[in-house]
Amino acid sequence: MRYAYFKAAAVLAVFFGCSPAFAVDPFMLVAPQMIEDESIVADADTDSDSDEEPDAFARIAELEKQLESMQGDWKDFQKDLADESIAKKKKPTMKIGGRIHADYWGFPESDPLVDEIESGAGNPVQDPQDRVLFRRLRLEMSGTVPNNMLWKMQLDFNNPQTPEMKDAYLGWSNLPNNQVLLLGNQKRPLGLDHLNSSRFNIFAERPMAVEAFNEDARRFGLAMYGYTDDEATGWAYGVYNLENINTDGRFIGDNLQLGAYGRLWGSPWYDETSGGRGYWHMAVSGGIASPDGDAAYDADTNNNDGRFRTRPSARSSQRWLDTGRIPGISSYEVIGLESILNIGSLQITGEYLFNSLQRDGITPAALPTLGPYDATIDDDFFFHGGYIYASYFLTGEFNPYKRTTGTLNRVTPFENFFLVDRCNGCRGNGWGALQVALRYDYLDLTDGGINGGVGNLVTAGLNWHWTAYSKLQTNMIWGSIDDSGLGTTATSGDFAIFGTRFMIDF
Repeated sequence: MRYAYFKAAAVLAVFFGCSPAFAVDPFMLVAPQMIEDESIVADADTDSDSDEEPDAFARIAELEKQLESMQGDWKDFQKDLADESIAKKKKPTMKIGGRIHADYWGFPESDPLVDEIESGAGNPVQDPQDRVLFRRLRLEMSGTVPNNMLWKMQLDFNNPQTPEMKDAYLGWSNLPNNQVLLLGNQKRPLGLDHLNSSRFNIFAERPMAVEAFNEDARRFGLAMYGYTDDEATGWAYGVYNLENINTDGRFIGDNLQLGAYGRLWGSPWYDETSGGRGYWHMAVSGGIASPDGDAAYDADTNNNDGRFRTRPSARSSQRWLDTGRIPGISSYEVIGLESILNIGSLQITGEYLFNSLQRDGITPAALPTLGPYDATIDDDFFFHGGYIYASYFLTGEFNPYKRTTGTLNRVTPFENFFLVDRCNGCRGNGWGALQVALRYDYLDLTDGGINGGVGNLVTAGLNWHWTAYSKLQTNMIWGSIDDSGLGTTATSGDFAIFGTRFMIDF
């Protein structure tokens, strides 16, 4: 009978989730000893009638058959799981995501130069108008295609009449040296703040220099991305068309207007023990571009992309610093330097970008005195700008860093923001994460007869992270513009801007 007991125990073990091997082992080890144990045989002789023994052994044999059947079923189940996993790897995958950024922007102070620029050429001059808008209303889909391909499509509906294409590419992953090759519309590797996702940036809008020298960031191109096995060093490089095709999805023109861009970054110090609360990031990036400076004089349907402009780190209608399309520009080179030092809740970040331009010497130097030009302009120009900011979490969190891309990552509050009633009549609450920040921002687009303006900004920011996927950003901006040719009555002016953004992503 004990022999039957251990056999049944093995069967029950299988029913309750133990592996077949575990269920069988005790029986295989104990049952033979029971048969050889004379005391057990004696008990069977004294306690059981001889007529009952065949029935007992018949039940044992039946249990043994059932156990063998269950072992077979288990093997079939494991095989089905393996086959299902293999089948999934042979099919494309897809996931859906998106983000909603709802803004309010107000302009409590502005001088006549700013008023004239914001009104736009030919319009009655008035001060910048307050606005409520969707800064981003973005839907994205991405996935993989066996065996090592990937894809992504991202559209922004912040202006429903004119949807904008953002990321739209296909690529090859799992290449040697942890590399990925992408073909399509993607960010050019220039400017840390532009490469950071808008979900994770400290301030609502990007710095003037980053936006001026890499406007809207994304262009159609072929680019390689990779990093070392220890993730301490990474790189990105590629060739891109210069024209922004986000609204029409196409470039048409004999001059391809190509640019080669690259970025090399590293994190020589990264405190893994603290989960990345301490790190030092440094990087250098650059680009060499060949725009079509004669597009305005030829029959080409493409634009002359020798132009640099930006808004005042806020959502104004017009670009307040703007070189216009510089006629005859044949090439330009951009170099960027960047650094992040993060020590716990404190982060200090800065970038500086240098832009050297050359004209072909063929286009007539004499130009109208209207707009950002003098009567004559030089054949070489130098524009530059940068920023530095400090941020601090009052609630103790920190800004994570993604070493494989050399960019900021998602903040996770220690506790989410919530307010609920409890059963005992009290209320439970969580405060989320609070972060303060201060940034100085500089850009010079005036040189050699090009009067795009010189901008200085100071931005104070408060970020309230409700969860890892939602937050409220508030910015107060004080700024000035000097040496600008965009106005007709003044060349300089001051302004103040207030902005707030409600953000969620999924």
